[in-house]
Amino acid sequence: MFNKILLASVFFVLNLLFTKNITLASNFITEATTEYKIKETGIASVTNTFTIKNVSSNFQAEKFVFTLKGIEPVNIKAYEKGELQPIDIQKLDEGISVSVNFKNPVVGQDKSRTFIIVYEDSKIANKSGEIWEISVPKLEKNQVFDSYRAILSVPLSFGDEAYLYPQPYEVKESGDRRLYTYELNQLLERGITAGFGKSQIFSFTLSYHLENTSSKNSEEEIAIPPDTSLQRVFYQEISPEPTKIRIDKDGNWLAAYSLKPGQRIDVNVLGSVQIFASPRKVETPSEEVLMENTKASEFWQTEDPRIKELAVTLNTPKNIYDYVVTYLTYDVNRIKPDVVRFGAKSALASPNTAICMEFTDLFIAIARAAGIPAREINGYAHTDNTEIKPLSLVADILHAWPEYWDKEAKVWVPVDPTWGKTSGVDYFSKLDLRHFTFVIHGTSATKPYSPGSFKLGSNPQKDVFVTFGTLPDERYTNILVDGKIAFGLINKKLNVTFINQGIKAEYENSFEIFFDDKLQTKSGLPVLPPFSRYQTSIEIPYGLFASDAPETITIKSGGSTVTIPTNKFAVIVSQLTVLIIILLFIISLFFLKTHNLKFHKMINIFLNKIKNAKPFRKTQ
Repeated sequence: MFNKILLASVFFVLNLLFTKNITLASNFITEATTEYKIKETGIASVTNTFTIKNVSSNFQAEKFVFTLKGIEPVNIKAYEKGELQPIDIQKLDEGISVSVNFKNPVVGQDKSRTFIIVYEDSKIANKSGEIWEISVPKLEKNQVFDSYRAILSVPLSFGDEAYLYPQPYEVKESGDRRLYTYELNQLLERGITAGFGKSQIFSFTLSYHLENTSSKNSEEEIAIPPDTSLQRVFYQEISPEPTKIRIDKDGNWLAAYSLKPGQRIDVNVLGSVQIFASPRKVETPSEEVLMENTKASEFWQTEDPRIKELAVTLNTPKNIYDYVVTYLTYDVNRIKPDVVRFGAKSALASPNTAICMEFTDLFIAIARAAGIPAREINGYAHTDNTEIKPLSLVADILHAWPEYWDKEAKVWVPVDPTWGKTSGVDYFSKLDLRHFTFVIHGTSATKPYSPGSFKLGSNPQKDVFVTFGTLPDERYTNILVDGKIAFGLINKKLNVTFINQGIKAEYENSFEIFFDDKLQTKSGLPVLPPFSRYQTSIEIPYGLFASDAPETITIKSGGSTVTIPTNKFAVIVSQLTVLIIILLFIISLFFLKTHNLKFHKMINIFLNKIKNAKPFRKTQ
């Protein structure tokens, strides 16, 4: 925040003016404390307290000059001992310069003066959706402070910190406020980045355009935003409803549609997403999937000699992130709808023409070459930076960022080297609450396709709309349970279908099946996204004359209970009927066989008689 401080003063030395900081610093000891007090309205009231101590009796401070960068201060005032001091304000290319002209001299070795400079700023804190976001600019390394500390004062009403970097060396509460204290060395590399609130909410509307151009029936799948460890999705509408929804190896949600030859349909998806500050427990990927996330691909050339060399040298996610941020340069001119993806190898060869795809691909390729599972996330990321604002606002081109697998925490960790480069903010230690995952590319570098990719016609319309929003009032659970008994003479099967008719995915659900009041089986359900279904079956022993059959079968899952009668009497009747039919059949066979033997015997006797009979002769 402070770019340059000039202490210019001469006492007892004629015609001598020191203008270099290093020379002046040797004649004064400077101490500074800056408090950023964020009001409930978001306005930051900033108080800078400075103390200048004379090292010798030969110098005094007549003027204090500094610049403010990265903020828009208003109502700037300076006070010493409660008395208003005259100031000069001058506009610069990157900020403003403020000069404080002291009215009274302070002379003598070890003598000091303390004064304050106050101002207000409306850009330090901003409310984005449900989250208060705070950004305090970093200190420049050419400061002459001998000691410095910064205090960030935030109302408790803002909630707990969703993310905070760097970590303060002291945190305490005072009244209705929480105070975060930082020292000089913590703010030289980067400023303070913080977010307050439990989660961020976005509302979204997505459109997909499907067409079957073949002469046969076909099944088409579209990827809809899935739940991840850092987001939960609520669907108000998927129209028309898919025939099924499945989850692939990477955790994508794929909705299927059956299309007749020549048929075209438009699918509209409306919902909300809740993005969390800390990861939730979700499904852990298998070792097989993690191994697939270390393999090479068209854009992740892990066998390239230079990439392999970098992997050996860097070998940790943090080192890889820092290298990508430092090595690549963001090229604003490449941001256009028909942009070509270069891949990691080309990004190394042309580091000055990178956009988010190259930052992401290079991170993934080096990480995979180092044996670290990594994958690409394609989605929406909200920013106020006009140069890197996602093109989905106008052209449905989204943002890309990588994730790596933390084997200790057993969680996918998202990072954003692109924004780390363009903003100067650390997007490795903690991602903000502005990244909304649409699809995950792990086992494949390109599929499934993101929303906004399903275009038809020469002038495709905009299909992706994302805004700050609120969660739906009703976030209910609605698992429909349906059971049907399949035909069988002695044993039958109970086919059970679980259908998620709610607006969110259901986790850690189980079901119980009772034969009468006796628990027969208990099992867990897989993750059920909205509009998805799961089917299973269980054998029902009936026995002879339904002697082993229960009167009723009860299925319990969540808050749903379904009771299915087994119709024992009908089974007894059917078994008796079948038994009688079988008995009659056996009797009939026996009867026919017995009578058939008698018939054959009579035929044989008749034939023998004919054979033994004398020839008949006619007489005259």
